[in-house]
Amino acid sequence: MPNGLAMKTQVTKTKTHSSKIWRQKRWYGILFVVPAFFFIFAFMVYPIVYSLYMSLHKFNFVYDSSPKFIGFANYVKAFQDDSFLTALSNTFVFGSVYFVVIMVASLIMALLLFHTNRFSGLFRTFTFLPIVVPVSLSALVFMWILQENYGLLNSVLRDVLHLPDLALPWLNNGTTAMASIIGVSLWSTIGFETILFLGGLQSISQEVLEAAEVDGAGGFKRIIYIILPNLRETYILTGIWAILHGLKVFVEPMVMTNGGPGNSTTVLYQEIYHTAFSFFDMGYASAMAYILGFIALLFALLNFYVNRTKEA
Repeated sequence: MPNGLAMKTQVTKTKTHSSKIWRQKRWYGILFVVPAFFFIFAFMVYPIVYSLYMSLHKFNFVYDSSPKFIGFANYVKAFQDDSFLTALSNTFVFGSVYFVVIMVASLIMALLLFHTNRFSGLFRTFTFLPIVVPVSLSALVFMWILQENYGLLNSVLRDVLHLPDLALPWLNNGTTAMASIIGVSLWSTIGFETILFLGGLQSISQEVLEAAEVDGAGGFKRIIYIILPNLRETYILTGIWAILHGLKVFVEPMVMTNGGPGNSTTVLYQEIYHTAFSFFDMGYASAMAYILGFIALLFALLNFYVNRTKEA
């Protein structure tokens, strides 16, 4: 009995000591996590909540001493504002064209790289390289290339290829300016989408591909009936990323055209920026930002739903 009592006492002491150590480690863990929570709260949670609060108020921080509650008036104003509607229309034009082209082009490039064994590493490096270059720098370089009078593209068309009729005012015409912005955005981001598709292709079981080839599903048939249906999870990821980039484009039109000519390339993100930091109307800008966020969320959920439905 004394030995049993001593053993029980020792077990109790061990449990108590372990519990004490666990509590100490728990507090150490909390201390390590606190900076991350503080960062998330300070730079994500608080701005999101405060901008929602601001969207329900009228507040110009240059003239107004404090925000004035006006309910959903800013949201109603947005859909009656020609500048907002034009920017929204331009954003949809950019986003829809960008989404279709980048999804198709990056998938084709990924398929080519996936089936290329020789120099595949080099090709993948060159494909991904444009995304390493800052978007603002890419926009500046292409702005120089596309200049009407001294740009590289028009100089080559006029002086080298002797095709002066094809030398256009690329950034001074609404249609060609939007096409140029879309082209620069595609050039700078297609590498990232291609890498995502490559990851999806490499996740397909090699046994499935070999079995399909044995069954006679080779070449184009293997792509249509085996590879593409097995990329549904990748479609969700790449689709959401393309939607967000298409709706939140800002740097390319800001640097290359500043929304011009006129307002033919002014996108919604740019309109929000000018409303907030040029006209200092923080309440209205916050409302437009929430409208843009809601649209992006809606399309992202639609993309998720469509691909999940196909999978089911």
